[in-house]
Amino acid sequence: MKVALINGSPKSKQSSSEVILKDLQSCLSKDIEIVNYSFRKSFLIKEEIEALFNFDVLVFAFPLYVDGVPSHLLNCLCQIEEASKNIKDKSITVYTLVNCGFYEGHQNKWAINIIKNWCVKAGFEWGQGIGIGCGGALASMSGIPLGKGPKSSMGITFKSFADNIHTKSQAADVFFSLNFPRFMYKIIGEFGWRQGIKKNGLKVRDLSRRL
Repeated sequence: MKVALINGSPKSKQSSSEVILKDLQSCLSKDIEIVNYSFRKSFLIKEEIEALFNFDVLVFAFPLYVDGVPSHLLNCLCQIEEASKNIKDKSITVYTLVNCGFYEGHQNKWAINIIKNWCVKAGFEWGQGIGIGCGGALASMSGIPLGKGPKSSMGITFKSFADNIHTKSQAADVFFSLNFPRFMYKIIGEFGWRQGIKKNGLKVRDLSRRL
């Protein structure tokens, strides 16, 4: 079996999607041929698109943007959909991992539905979607083992998710948050905003300024 792990984050490094795919890969069988891709631009060359049709499974991981798919990734999906019209025999199953800055994982529901609808248009089989809350904290948790501490629920979910990938099975979508108190996530998030605005030469009160 060949599996493509596709990072749809626009970030070149230290993205939550990168951490998510790395943790997922640790759950996948060593017998599977895995190729990692990074879609950071809004255009794929012909060779990149053609290569995707040689996989049995495509796994997309990306951040939630305005309740949907990042625009650059959406454009890539449109290219793949167009190219799929020329492929008669497709036996590709698609899985999706979406993370968001909100605490609740179910905020990713609509983005997952977009990928489901895209599968219908492109002629792919839908597998399963995972919606992850507290995504803003994941980039700083690359050193925490999957299944430990704040990644406890993530470990359980990813094991089941990996099992479905191994068998190309379809399953109900799963939504969860990191094992992290909501109030602590809020405090840390607000601290990050304050640090960021100071680095850009502004004051904390400018966060509430109307433009």
